[in-house]
Amino acid sequence: MPKDIPESQAVCNDITRSAIFMVATVAEGEEPAEQVRAWCGDVAALVRSVGKRVPSGNLSCVVGFGSDVWDTLFGAPRPACLHPFREFGEGERRAVRTPGDILLHIRADQMDLCFELATQLIGRLGAAVTVVDEVHGFRNFDLRSMVGFVDGTENPVGREAVDFTRIGDEDAGFEAGSYVIVQKYLHDMTGWNALSVETQERIIGRTKLSDIELDEAVKPSCSHSSLTTITGNGEEVKILRDNMPFGRPGMGEFGTYFIGYARSPEPIEQMMENMFVGRPPGNYDRLLDYSRAVTGGLFFVPSATLLEALADRDPQAAAVVEQRPEAPSSAEPRLDGSLNIGSLKGISQHE
Repeated sequence: MPKDIPESQAVCNDITRSAIFMVATVAEGEEPAEQVRAWCGDVAALVRSVGKRVPSGNLSCVVGFGSDVWDTLFGAPRPACLHPFREFGEGERRAVRTPGDILLHIRADQMDLCFELATQLIGRLGAAVTVVDEVHGFRNFDLRSMVGFVDGTENPVGREAVDFTRIGDEDAGFEAGSYVIVQKYLHDMTGWNALSVETQERIIGRTKLSDIELDEAVKPSCSHSSLTTITGNGEEVKILRDNMPFGRPGMGEFGTYFIGYARSPEPIEQMMENMFVGRPPGNYDRLLDYSRAVTGGLFFVPSATLLEALADRDPQAAAVVEQRPEAPSSAEPRLDGSLNIGSLKGISQHE
């Protein structure tokens, strides 16, 4: 009999007009943990119930879990590459780690759908969680970022998007899952807008109006597009971004919520190292002179099939049922803070 293929969560859905990003921590104790586990079995039904009100609204929700809470909620085994968010850089140019056990990425073409679903999901969790960050994002004209450039131009699409974001048989038991990294950036728009368009284009690495990548002969090696292009085994390793602008003009707040999905955290971590430390060190992303990361989190996104099954997971029983065999050292991801995209050859890029 062929093995059943798990259904993925809505990672590869089209970009919508609105989104709500929520990060929460789970209260200590077995009762909150039981409540969160039970909630895992309710998520899909809540999305269907709210989405049915406006079938054309493209409502979806992706749920992810952080490293610190996985063992408490679900026990062993763990997703192979799930670990705490890694910080990069120093001083004000730093990718910071902030608390977060659960991520909700809610998307729709109408904010009322996002708002209603967020209300229902958080209401069902009650006192079991504390929301530590909530951002309401919007599509900005023709997918423009807050700094005025088109965002996500190089996103993979179709089958390629699935291949770059969905875990395969390299991590048995977690197939069709993904990893996601989120960061909230605040921008110095006064300083940014004081720059000439030509200077902005050299910082980003693309033309502002037409969204064409600058020629390699003129594009600086410290441009954002240069430092976020990652290769492994001679091929580009892509991630799927679904960034959204947000802000409060009356409060002088202008930001971008970065959210990147991949089948391993390594490509996104390498991008962050290139941006915040530099490639080589010191040749950092000059966009960070005008953008400051104020949050950071890494989460594992189980398949929709596994998410529902986690409602019945007994973390104590799970811990003794399976002892994951040691992987060969050559295939183990490097977890010492020194990244090596070459190790992605131990993680098949295509199924």
